[in-house]
Amino acid sequence: MLERHQRNPQQRFSNRVDDYNRYRPGYPRELVSWLRDSIELSPSWRVADVGSGTGFLSQRFLENGNVVTGVEPNAAMRAAAERAFAGHDHFISVDGSAESTTLADQSVDLVAAAQAFHWFDLETTRREWRRILKPDGWALIVFNTRLIDATPFMRAYEKHLVEHAVDYTHVDHRRGLPERMHIFAGPYREWHFYFTLNHHYDDIRGLSMSSSYVPAPGHPQHDAFFAGLRTIFDVHAVDGVVEFPYETEAYLGRV
Repeated sequence: MLERHQRNPQQRFSNRVDDYNRYRPGYPRELVSWLRDSIELSPSWRVADVGSGTGFLSQRFLENGNVVTGVEPNAAMRAAAERAFAGHDHFISVDGSAESTTLADQSVDLVAAAQAFHWFDLETTRREWRRILKPDGWALIVFNTRLIDATPFMRAYEKHLVEHAVDYTHVDHRRGLPERMHIFAGPYREWHFYFTLNHHYDDIRGLSMSSSYVPAPGHPQHDAFFAGLRTIFDVHAVDGVVEFPYETEAYLGRV
């Protein structure tokens, strides 16, 4: 049975913030280079990072010199971003959601969403993004996706999640992704980037704990889940490390 905070998408990560911030991968700087080349992103653009979480995507735009409004409904995640960017005068933190950002009409040049996008109500979000974007504005969707079939360890890890995580198959961001691209009004551009991280067991454990579908401490399946994870890691690790390959997927268009 899911706990109350797990049933509410906006609260699922309230007890995962520290692990999320420490163990989730950031977004590659090459993403901003692609945006500069493809749509002439400049430091003068105002960016809304919707579902901004702890600020991974916001960080890239702040490095580019943009004024970034982080729109985040989860208080714990929002507070982590506010701590990370304390004193940064280009970061504005807002208690809002994809469907109700609280931002002014035609106030941003680019609206961006990362891992949180799959939680959004599509039709309401499209209307809200059209409202806040300038007439020539752009929408960007970005994911870091595990390459689940890339190595024996990744295949074993995926199988473990499917069989032992709480509701993984229902909330995986890849589920229904092609249909969710209908948020764009027409053709959209794609960009793909590949990278690999080398993880010790504690990294894999923390990364797993950052996901809302992994049994939290106190859950009846928690100990068994991590005992199984330890076994999988020990089978596949070389010199105490496993490779964890990712693909960054970016989708860019008009709404």
